[in-house]
Amino acid sequence: QVELVESGGGLVQPGGSLRLSCAASVNIFRFNGMAWYRQAPGRQRELVATLPRVGFTNYADSVKGRFTISRDVAKNTVYLQMNSLKPEDTAVYTCNADDYLDSYWGQGTQVTVSS
Repeated sequence: QVELVESGGGLVQPGGSLRLSCAASVNIFRFNGMAWYRQAPGRQRELVATLPRVGFTNYADSVKGRFTISRDVAKNTVYLQMNSLKPEDTAVYTCNADDYLDSYWGQGTQVTVSS
């Protein structure tokens, strides 16, 4: 059974940084790709960053140059390093993984950017 568990969210001031983690219960190379999404209150879920098993990362225009997605295969974990955070980055951030059978989601972690 695949489980994704996010951590690392919290309250941070504008301009600050956070690193989110998504720990998978299986080898992450089983997945075609992994991604981070976010959803702010009253808004649609937004794709933030993608990390395919093979190929290049991709980012939403709103986070390019500020966010970095990466993985540690030994730990079966994907990270989202978020720098220069803005109030509009406030949202619930959720990890996603896809394989040939299904799409898997974590429970989400709240990120709040406020002074």
